[in-house]
Amino acid sequence: MPDPISDRFPAARLAIAMAIIGTVGAFATETRLDPVTIVFWRCVFGMVFLAAWCFLRGYLPDRTLSWPRLGRAALGGICMVLSWVSFFAGFRMTSIATTTIVYHIQPFFVVLIGATLLKERITVDQIIWMLGAFLGVVLASGLVGATAPVSTLWILGIVMSLGAAMLYAAATILAKGLGEQRPEITVLCQTIVGIVMLAPFANWAEPVPLASWGWLTSIGILHTGIAYILIYSAYPRLSTPVIGVLTFIYPIVAIIVDWAIYGHPLGMAQAAGMLLIACGTLGVRLGWQIPWRRISAA
Repeated sequence: MPDPISDRFPAARLAIAMAIIGTVGAFATETRLDPVTIVFWRCVFGMVFLAAWCFLRGYLPDRTLSWPRLGRAALGGICMVLSWVSFFAGFRMTSIATTTIVYHIQPFFVVLIGATLLKERITVDQIIWMLGAFLGVVLASGLVGATAPVSTLWILGIVMSLGAAMLYAAATILAKGLGEQRPEITVLCQTIVGIVMLAPFANWAEPVPLASWGWLTSIGILHTGIAYILIYSAYPRLSTPVIGVLTFIYPIVAIIVDWAIYGHPLGMAQAAGMLLIACGTLGVRLGWQIPWRRISAA
């Protein structure tokens, strides 16, 4: 039976979800907690919300979740949770805007992992677009055109951001093998894995400040539960070009938030880097042919 909620305004829902996720850096920063503790509570509140959602929608119990699928979902959960930790660590070492822009290189890691491990075909045009995007990462990292020497901590933050992107790509590849499993169930599995995995490493020595609980709850419910539900309900009903364009609402919102709240404006080199990453992403997703290759082929 058609789902009236999922069938209405998919573009608007995806745009709202991207705008929501674009604020996660500010929410994480305002908790004043370490990345592992933030992600642990993200998983706790996300798990509670998603479990209630899946139960009320009739997605639980999930009889399609066999042991092999459960193992694959758990492995994907490990990658996703480590990606979240690395991503939040990048915020502390660089800035919200820089980390978010560099993180958006992850679609190219999906292509590279697919070509390397799954023997998926990769074209010359895709390679050229990816090279341009990786050049964009160099520019967006802040390592080019800096007026002062770049600190070791900043460089480590860029590495953490790239690691987060690679881990997210690995989680994406693993999720593809789950077949018709509801994406909400997949994210629910990921949050459960995160709770088990991070509980021994969360900071239990100091109590969580009262002011932090609102931020943590929002990251779990708003950025993990509601945003993911909006995203996954919209994806099947939108074309690739629309998804590709709307996805960039995420970094744009993050850049605005970082500038407006924390006073971190985006430099010209970083803006050029983001433009290269955006063009490369759309080029790969939409199968654009490099203009001069089209001319020479003609």
